[in-house]
Amino acid sequence: MGSAPPLAHDGIAGGLALVLSGGGARAAYQVGFLRHVARHFPELKIDILTGVSAGAINAAFLASHETPFAQRIADLVDAWHALSIDRVFDVDARAMTTSALRWGLRLFSGGGQPTFAPKGLVDTAPLARLLETLMGGVDGNLLGITRNLEAGRLRSIAITGASYSTGQSVTWVQGAQMLPWDRPNRRSVRCNLRVQHVMASSALPLFFPAVQVDGRWYGDGGIRMAAPLSPAIHLGADRIIAVSTRYQRTRQEEDDPYVSGYPPPAQVLGVLLNAIFLDVVDQDAVRVERTNELVSRLPEAERAGMRPIRLLTLRPSRDLGRLASEYEPQLPKSFRFFTRGLGTRETRSNDVLSLLMFQPDYLARLIELGAADAEERSDQIAAFLRS
Repeated sequence: MGSAPPLAHDGIAGGLALVLSGGGARAAYQVGFLRHVARHFPELKIDILTGVSAGAINAAFLASHETPFAQRIADLVDAWHALSIDRVFDVDARAMTTSALRWGLRLFSGGGQPTFAPKGLVDTAPLARLLETLMGGVDGNLLGITRNLEAGRLRSIAITGASYSTGQSVTWVQGAQMLPWDRPNRRSVRCNLRVQHVMASSALPLFFPAVQVDGRWYGDGGIRMAAPLSPAIHLGADRIIAVSTRYQRTRQEEDDPYVSGYPPPAQVLGVLLNAIFLDVVDQDAVRVERTNELVSRLPEAERAGMRPIRLLTLRPSRDLGRLASEYEPQLPKSFRFFTRGLGTRETRSNDVLSLLMFQPDYLARLIELGAADAEERSDQIAAFLRS
């Protein structure tokens, strides 16, 4: 994982990185954690920001605002509290019915009606307009990122998308000079980040339409993201805080089935999406710790450029899928009708629903949970940040 030490802007590897994983609406949990950190470390400087999927939205927000850390976090919290489903995608009954009919026509026409080919189950145009406003975009350009880089408030930011055109995982990087990386099915691209990149990284497959960037179509960056900590390491980080939105089940919970009888589509999709987007952070963390152990046994002269990476991983203390079920009755009627058709009331852990539930009361609960979990580990977080 740390085998190629990237160059920082001054040619020296090192710095604190914040890695924000995906999970759709679950990313509100990350905001709660950040709120706790800002209260205790209001002047904290994060050198490197990386994000994927909804985590890319949080990372880009922090990178594009020029206010002190505590104020940026307060503004991010306010933005999530003001969020609602209709500000993310169109929940109008007519629009959703039209989309469903297009999918049906696509399936039963044998591909003979390309004019009516659907691009996603929902229209995310509201999200694009919202991000442009929240991040101060000018014609899609996130100029605040450039100003923060020039002022030294940030070293670099990386956002990852999955190319439907080539099958590669592409990490778009803006900031410090670095050694570009090119690994099997994943590579880096230097560019000035735009709203398009954020939209592409957060485009949940099938649900959200793909986004075109530089002539190619991209979807959610978690699809091929086998090593979510890798961009931060390539960009020179020696300390990483990774905030996952995946609840770590106990052995007893793992043996307790979520459904009775044949699994509905919602359960099958939930298992697939967890495997694609959420499980990889824990797997990558294990790889980093093992690499650290190996590196520590070698004399510095024999490390071939590898360096130990200090890692702090945080994750929810509650199953966010189960939590989503408590708020399902408050969903907009047309959207609730659609999700119940997938079988969300037939499973006890609604992982699919939790990705799409941009419902104010659910988001507020996740923010509070993130802050409470951070408070439980307050001493550990403080020791890590002060080291």
